[in-house]
Amino acid sequence: MGRQYPVYKGLQRPLVFRGFKGKFIYYGVGCLLAGLVTGALVMALVNMYAGVVVLAAIIAGGLIAIAQRQKKGLSDKSRTSAVQVHRVNLTKRGKHVT
Repeated sequence: MGRQYPVYKGLQRPLVFRGFKGKFIYYGVGCLLAGLVTGALVMALVNMYAGVVVLAAIIAGGLIAIAQRQKKGLSDKSRTSAVQVHRVNLTKRGKHVT
């Protein structure tokens, strides 16, 4: 029987597999498949060594990019570091005080 990898899924928690959470697992699988297909095409059309380089570059680059993107969280919310000031409009006897 092959190796078994633990997959953790707790209550109200995202699926975790080898450090990747939720939707990033699917992004990782897509990156692996894209690297394999592109590497195989380059191996068939150009050169075996060039294909191996392309395959390794796509897989490694994609997984690193996904890991960096995962640090921002599962949802794609914009997080600015700017200070946002909201004006408060108070009404006093029908007139706005600013």
